[in-house]
Amino acid sequence: MARTLSDIETLRTYFAGLMGRADHHAQGVREIALALAGAVIWRKDPDAPLEVKTYRGEMANALWLTVSGQRYALSFHHGDGSIDLRRGGLQGETLGRFDNATPLADVYRIFDTL
Repeated sequence: MARTLSDIETLRTYFAGLMGRADHHAQGVREIALALAGAVIWRKDPDAPLEVKTYRGEMANALWLTVSGQRYALSFHHGDGSIDLRRGGLQGETLGRFDNATPLADVYRIFDTL
């Protein structure tokens, strides 16, 4: 089930939760999560909602956004402790894999081409 994000406070809560979970599972994404939050705000279609996956009523590790009419998913990848950007959904083509070692220029370049 997905929950629609309707305001910046909910987006902030989602990313704060992701960063908090990173403390336990993968400390390597806390800083890059801040850049990704900015990229989501910058590139999402103004009239398209953001959605997050929920688990037992709580926000989980996946967020969907729409850019230029195309749906994308950001999700925490447990295998290597990174955050993936995929076209279409969680099983879609991986367009980027981000962790704290990812240069901010790469975040910009990938989101700029969406």
